[in-house]
Amino acid sequence: MEEIDRIFQRHQTATKLSVAFIYALCVSVAVNLFWSAGHTYGSGITGFAQVVTTFSEKYLPFKLTTSLMVFVLNAPLFYVSYKKIGKKFTFFTAVAVIMSSIMLQFISPIVITTDPLICAIFGALVNGFGTGFALKNGISTGGLDIIGILLRQKTGRSVGTTNIMFNALIIIAAGLLYGWPNALYSAVGIFVNGRIIDMMYTGNQKLQVMIVTSKPKKVISEIQDNMRRGITVVHGAEGAYRHEEKTILFTVIARYEMDNLKQAMNASDPVAFVSITDSIKILGNFYQDKIY
Repeated sequence: MEEIDRIFQRHQTATKLSVAFIYALCVSVAVNLFWSAGHTYGSGITGFAQVVTTFSEKYLPFKLTTSLMVFVLNAPLFYVSYKKIGKKFTFFTAVAVIMSSIMLQFISPIVITTDPLICAIFGALVNGFGTGFALKNGISTGGLDIIGILLRQKTGRSVGTTNIMFNALIIIAAGLLYGWPNALYSAVGIFVNGRIIDMMYTGNQKLQVMIVTSKPKKVISEIQDNMRRGITVVHGAEGAYRHEEKTILFTVIARYEMDNLKQAMNASDPVAFVSITDSIKILGNFYQDKIY
């Protein structure tokens, strides 16, 4: 058993290192092939690092590179992550940030197009995919992702939406440094980036489930065996067509648990009526899987 655990840990470590590499490649491509060429900015710490680089080019006698600033701006947040999230999570976050800093420095910029709108959107697509993929596999990309995860644990807000809230300063900086049309393009890119993150990182998306069933005990047992979810039971419902007694069950699940819910319903009551809707905000206790 101990040997199996060691093999599993090695496999998990290798997987996360591979994910960190993929993220680093994505952010480097986004910055060096798209955002820099189009004079647009990304979101979060990466975008802020770009702002510092542009400012140093224009107003300082020396240039602070984006690769250097990505690491410098992330470094203080490693301590917060270590204290609030976990050691392994912080380790892989640091690996992802260091890899991205190195790749930003050594991957040569290639000008595919200088159209700012195209650059903003394609950079956001690539970066959003890399960031969402990393978060989905338990790795933060540093910066606002750490803050966003902590806020999600406290308030339930999605990571992508939290990032957008912090990016107003970057948009203003884009307007001041490159002009307000570029600020608009950067805003479009930041919005796309946030939506791609939310599409990839489904752990922060909540769904409200209503189940109308004549076998409530079996349904409750199957759901709670497959998912760690509380269920509210409403007795005394009646079907309008056959006037059969029904029970209504309410629960909230994460989007990635959809398959588990389907399996539970197929095993307990395949003919039950199930309605699933997006949940805008959750107040009170909702179990959230640990990120690390």
